[in-house]
Formats: sequence, structure tokens, C-alpha cells
Amino acid sequence: MIPTRVSLTQDREVLQSLRASPKRFGVRVVPVSHDLTLNRASSAVVQYSVGIMTLVTIETTPRKPVGFAIALIVSGLVGLTAAFALTVEKFHLLMHPGTTPGCDFSLVVQCGKNLNSWQGAILGFPNPILGLIAWPVVIATGVAILAGATYAVWYWRAFHITAMAGFVFVIWLFAESVFELGTLCPWCMVTWFATIPFFWVVTFWNMKNGIWGARAQKLGSTLLSWVAIIVLVSFLVEAIIAQFVLNWVATL
Repeated sequence: MIPTRVSLTQDREVLQSLRASPKRFGVRVVPVSHDLTLNRASSAVVQYSVGIMTLVTIETTPRKPVGFAIALIVSGLVGLTAAFALTVEKFHLLMHPGTTPGCDFSLVVQCGKNLNSWQGAILGFPNPILGLIAWPVVIATGVAILAGATYAVWYWRAFHITAMAGFVFVIWLFAESVFELGTLCPWCMVTWFATIPFFWVVTFWNMKNGIWGARAQKLGSTLLSWVAIIVLVSFLVEAIIAQFVLNWVATL
């Protein structure tokens, strides 16, 4: 933020408002002689001229993105729960061949067929292990943000690319499950319900905060305000496709 000089009357009004309710504006007023060295990524300094001899520094510090952090933690916990449950089911099938997994409810709503398919181990090991690796990172990132941590731009870009890869992966798994296997795996659906909101929130938050450049900030801010609707539409599209192909409602 560029240092700005305003008239004495305006300064008094500004300072009176700030001193009366500093928390509301998220600022701290200190003498310029006690100015601090600030991190450009997390704060800004504006100097105002009050009268002829007095200078003050208004240090503004962005508020923690609590909502974003909570979204990461919730998504991570839901995804980790699903990954853990699927891993346990896979171990059960390996230890007791021929048994029926506890997540098999009907010919359509089941996870046994998915776990035993090649799509269920695309990298040569059960897919849920990827979730056991990735979701704790998401949870830790959210918790660290609540604790006041900040991350470099490269971290958020890598985080976003990983979220995008996860989104593409679950969309592919959804298509394989519905069109090839003819099933809706319960714990797989929980993973989808965690990954899709996670991807949209991270995408729009990164855009809003200039991670991918200033041009995307305004669009990201607008889309982030609509993220709940976008997530709901994503879920509805999946449900409609699954109903059209599998008629899963009739199996409930």
C-alpha cells in the first residue's frame, strides 16, 4: 500500500475511529519511531501526517482465513475417514477371501466390486492409501492456518495442483464406477463428497488471493461467494448421471 497523506481534519477523524474500535478495523496504531520491520506478504504500513510534527504508523494485518481453514480441516477429516474405512475393508477382503464387505448393501450400492477391480488399485496398491497420505496434509495445513501460519506462493500452487489432480482422479473413478462397474461405492462416495468441495474452495480461494496472478482475483472472489451453489450443482450432476445409468433410487 502506498503511503498516503491526508488533511489534519481527516486524520483526526480516522484516528478517532481507529482508537475507538481498533479490532473492528484490524489495525494497531504505533508511533513511527517504533515502527517494525514487516512482512510484505502479510501486512502493510501507511503513514499519516497529523498536524505538522506528529507522524503515526497504521499497521494493518490481514485477518486469519478461519472459514477457509475450517473447510480444509472438515474436508480432510471426512476424506481421511473414508480412506481409512476403505483400507480396513480391503485388508478384510485380503485376510478373508470370499467374504462380503460390510459396505455392500445391494448389487448397486456396494464397495466390494470396486475394491477388487483394477480401477481400485490404479498405481499397483489400493487407492485408499493415497487418501491416507494426502488428507493428513490437508488437515495439517488447515490447523496451521488457524495457528497463524502463512505459506509461500509455491506451496499454494503445489497444493492447488494436487487438489486438481485429486478432483480429476475422483471424477474418473466416478465414471468407471458408474459406467464400467455398475456400482456406487458408499465410502467412495464419501471421498467424492470430500474432494469436490475441497477442490472448488481451494481453486477459488487461490484465485481470490492472487496465487495465480492479479487478473484472476476479482473472478475468484466472485466464484468463492458462490462456492456452496457450485458444490451443490456438482453433486446434483453426479446424482442425476448415476440415476440415469444405474437407477440407484429404486434400490434404496
